[in-house]
Amino acid sequence: MLKIRYFGMCAAFVAAVALATAAGQVRAADADKKNTAEERQRKLIGALQSDAPPQDKAITCKQLAIYGTRDAVPALGALLPDERLASWARIALEAIPDAAADEALRQAMGKLQGKLLVGVINSIGTRRDAKAVDGLVQRLKDADAEVASAAAVALGRIGGAPAAKALEPFLAGAPAAVRPCVAEGCILCAERFLAGGSRDEAVKLYDAVRKADVPKQRVLEATRGAILARQSAGVPLLVEQLKSADKALFGIGLRTARELPGREVTEALVAELSRAAPDRQGLLILALADRGDAAPLPAVLEAAKSGPNQVRIAAMGVLERLGNASCVPALLDAALEADAEVAQAAKAVLADLPGKDVDADLAARLPQATGKMRQVLIELAGQRRIEAALPALRKAAEDSDGQIRCAALTALGSTIALGDLPLLINRVVNPQKPEETKAAEEALAAACARMPDREACAEKLIAAMSQAPAPAKCSFLEILSAMGGAKALQAVGAAAKDADPQMQDAASRLLGEWMTADAAPALLDLAKTAADAKHKIRALRGYIRIARQLDVPPAERVAMCREASKLCQRDEEKKLVLEVLRRNPCAEGLSLVIPHLRNTGLKAEASRAAVSIAEKVIRSDRAAVADAMKQVLEAGGDGDVTDRAKALLDQAARRSSGKK
Repeated sequence: MLKIRYFGMCAAFVAAVALATAAGQVRAADADKKNTAEERQRKLIGALQSDAPPQDKAITCKQLAIYGTRDAVPALGALLPDERLASWARIALEAIPDAAADEALRQAMGKLQGKLLVGVINSIGTRRDAKAVDGLVQRLKDADAEVASAAAVALGRIGGAPAAKALEPFLAGAPAAVRPCVAEGCILCAERFLAGGSRDEAVKLYDAVRKADVPKQRVLEATRGAILARQSAGVPLLVEQLKSADKALFGIGLRTARELPGREVTEALVAELSRAAPDRQGLLILALADRGDAAPLPAVLEAAKSGPNQVRIAAMGVLERLGNASCVPALLDAALEADAEVAQAAKAVLADLPGKDVDADLAARLPQATGKMRQVLIELAGQRRIEAALPALRKAAEDSDGQIRCAALTALGSTIALGDLPLLINRVVNPQKPEETKAAEEALAAACARMPDREACAEKLIAAMSQAPAPAKCSFLEILSAMGGAKALQAVGAAAKDADPQMQDAASRLLGEWMTADAAPALLDLAKTAADAKHKIRALRGYIRIARQLDVPPAERVAMCREASKLCQRDEEKKLVLEVLRRNPCAEGLSLVIPHLRNTGLKAEASRAAVSIAEKVIRSDRAAVADAMKQVLEAGGDGDVTDRAKALLDQAARRSSGKK
């Protein structure tokens, strides 16, 4: 037992020693950091006090903005009278978190003039130094308008009762050149009051600016502030702006209506909506929507039902955000109107209106609907992908009205699952009327594009192809090509060898446009075996395109170029191969380029490709480059290619001899 206690005491002692050691290491690390920071600052201060050029001192000031402490303040303060460095020094002083920086700026305010003084006052305002208020008040009446203006703004940034007491009476007596900045100072001061919860003081300053002879922008800013500071009591002032004939005041009313919370604001906007001119109603509706309040929904819905088109369309757009299933009847009525713009706006809102209850409402109306309403509901069922509407859509696809049938097929393309795919396949194979063939094909393509299991989807299309007429088979090939996948590729490849020329032509075209590299073997086989020269060339160009555009391993790409070169009969395809080799430089590719130098029609392209490849591979295979460049020079060519070939040949020779 004693032994156990002994070992327990030892373990505790070791742990305590470890903790003490770790704490000591942390303290040592902190001390090292402090010493390093102090040393860095000493060097920076020394640089400021040296004879270094101004540009170096400017960079030093920027660094002191990061690393400076109160120890750097004297050196920075000494630069404030320097026209070249004052602004750089102020950047650092504004950032140093110590009262010494405030003191340095206050002292400078009593000694400087002109732009240097303006800069110091701006920095004091940035730091919000309350001890500088008295000095700034004295500067409000400075003969230099820029100094007085800067002092007014700085006082506003500092805020507080002393600043407000100086600024407010000066609104009336300030020179015209200074008055805008006095107004700005009052607004800034009011914002500080408002942020601190002193709403009455804020209102007093805002109202003073609103009534003063100051630029309109300041009046607008003060009006907004006065409304927000009054909170719900500011609604009458808000309404006053919304009634104003002045567009700017109306605009500030709209902006403030979006910011001021409370049901009273919403009610005021709704009331004004019924009285406003049409050109303003739309803007009021948008402001109501931006408030995110459901209360104005009845008023917006009423605006969507009748009135000028611009107002109705604006209201419909808002219903997309505020609306619910209660809006469906009014929107459906609008969707049936003769005015195309109104009808389209209503349908667009119905297509996007959120809520499962909206889907349920539309699906419930569809079975009993007739005429144009039925067509609109069918279109919406497809756009919203309402599964509950599938029985009605299947029935509509057999309707005697061609327009209804086409609309239903389109909607089915957006809604059916894999199990219902034969319905659309059958309509492509056996269209009831020729005019619905396109609708059926587009619907089938849309449905296949949505299917999560493309291989299972491809199986259904491939199974249907055997009994389909040639036009339908070609449509299936188009869809299979768009889907992609192993089974689709196999089917299109087989169709390219079909006895039917129409199938051959469609399949060879689609195979040549295939967007995955796994089509390369089928294209190569077709390029070798196709009986029709057009199909051969199409397949060969598709094969080369894969090597040029798609992600193929380098060795495989070179092998593809070699195979393509064997099959190329025309210079057009040979040029394509040269371009692939030029874009993907390697020594083996260089060997494939050189034989084309003997072709008069390709000599120029081959020479350029050879030189371009050689410039990339000379470090790894100088012997191959040397041999190739000799042949390029023997073939002759334009001056630039010849010069580059000579330079490469010389470079290869120097590397062979060990020279650099």
